[in-house]
Amino acid sequence: MSLLMEPLVQRMLLAGLLVGVASPVVGTYLVQRRMALLGDGIGHVALAGVAAGWLAGSAAGMAQRDALAVPGAIIFAVAGAVAIERMRSKGAAADVVMAILFYGGIASGVLLIGLAGGSNANLLGYLFGSISTVTWVDVWLTGGLAVAILIVGLGLRPALFAVTHDQEFARSTGLPVAVLNMVVAILAAVTITVAMRVVGVLLVSALMILPVAIAEQFTHRFSRTMHVAMGIGAILTLTGVAITLEHDLQPGALIVVLGVAAYVLTNIGAGVVRRVRGTP
Repeated sequence: MSLLMEPLVQRMLLAGLLVGVASPVVGTYLVQRRMALLGDGIGHVALAGVAAGWLAGSAAGMAQRDALAVPGAIIFAVAGAVAIERMRSKGAAADVVMAILFYGGIASGVLLIGLAGGSNANLLGYLFGSISTVTWVDVWLTGGLAVAILIVGLGLRPALFAVTHDQEFARSTGLPVAVLNMVVAILAAVTITVAMRVVGVLLVSALMILPVAIAEQFTHRFSRTMHVAMGIGAILTLTGVAITLEHDLQPGALIVVLGVAAYVLTNIGAGVVRRVRGTP
């Protein structure tokens, strides 16, 4: 219990909880749209944004450089999400667009971080997460963005579900399909920047998708899947952080490994239950 009194531990647990709850909200929409890998493409663009923020603030010193990293990531991630959605709406192959952003983003990020005077340690922190370095300012920023994600993702759930499930039906009912599609893309971008410090840009998509994939083993209703996934996301992040407090392990990687293990076990368990019940 004494560990819980440490400010660092409090920041790590709170940041993990916020990210664990918010990420599956957007992940549920991405799974429904069969765009589970969207987070990877946007995540690598966000890395370029971090590097651009570093480069812009490098002349002002380390503190200013770090302060501009997250705003840079948000700007680049949102721009990348908008570009993906606009090109997808015009008939471009989404996987090709994401692949271009994936490789272009990470290559640009590596080059810009080098120009800004960053080290391999700085790069690894953003690639795989660095939750132990979060400050109270980071926690407040994460909290504000997480609340915004929850307000939009839950508040607009009926309309966003209609668009992700059947765009033609949504259009026939008068819903602004193009605007709502853009909302989903921007939500994904903001979620990625929120989760970046916890699991890193290489693993951020997993934190959005794995809780949803696990939740689908228990329920097939959209709203219930989202709620269960939010709980699973919180459990995974808190468990991962708690284990790393006792063992010298990388938190982001551990959280994802726990998620993969949970998915495998629940998938096997669900298969056994189906065979016992005689259902396909």
